[in-house]
Amino acid sequence: MTDPIRSVVLTGASGGLGRALAAELAAPGRHMLLMGRGAGRLAEAAEAARALGAEVQTAAVALTETAALTRCLQAFDAAHPVDLLIANAGVKTGNRGGIEPAAQAERVIAVNLTATIHAVQALLPAMGARRRGRIAIVGSLAAIAPHGDLLSYSATKAGLQAYATALRRSLAGSGVRVTTVIPGFMDTPMTDRQKGPAPMLMPPERAARIVARGLDRGRATIAFPLPLIIGAWLGERLPAPLADRIMARYRAEILPDSDEAAGG
Repeated sequence: MTDPIRSVVLTGASGGLGRALAAELAAPGRHMLLMGRGAGRLAEAAEAARALGAEVQTAAVALTETAALTRCLQAFDAAHPVDLLIANAGVKTGNRGGIEPAAQAERVIAVNLTATIHAVQALLPAMGARRRGRIAIVGSLAAIAPHGDLLSYSATKAGLQAYATALRRSLAGSGVRVTTVIPGFMDTPMTDRQKGPAPMLMPPERAARIVARGLDRGRATIAFPLPLIIGAWLGERLPAPLADRIMARYRAEILPDSDEAAGG
């Protein structure tokens, strides 16, 4: 990576892309804090990273509990100054006909958007004081092409993309860099619950390699697979009736999720 990465914080590490990233980034002598819900799967992710030589701590903290989240992150940073924060945790819930229960929408916003902002703000002052560090925020294709069956999810991912871009501009010259990650469809439990088309589906391990390579090269944006990203971007620039007809082909039934906030 552009700066030595000795200490990593990864949210949403118990499954999907997060678990794959934990394995991809694990290295001898590297300290890692893996955060997620579901103690069993989080422990498995930690053991896999330890087998690759990393020094791993885990924290099954509810990201929506801001005080606990902040204490956990700042305690780890005090012991192992964080070089890389990957904010990957997220939940995906569906809707039909524009109807979405208020409690469901509030949960998606709290986990995907608000908790990510709180995680960044918990670590940013120390990173800024050290004048080094990288923050990677994991968004979604839904930020580029909002999905009619994913109202709040699309809104939160668009919000994350805007937040990451604004943060990058705010931190210009500070030594702290910001990367936006925009993955397409990955073969994960989250995608399994989306019963509809999933073009250019890729294993999370391949996605993790792409993310790690992009971070190593200091990319401000890591978006993949490129044909899908370009197609979505161009599609949203068509006249609205035509863009809506194209997106109608991707309508899906979104099955209920568990209470686990695991990205990917």
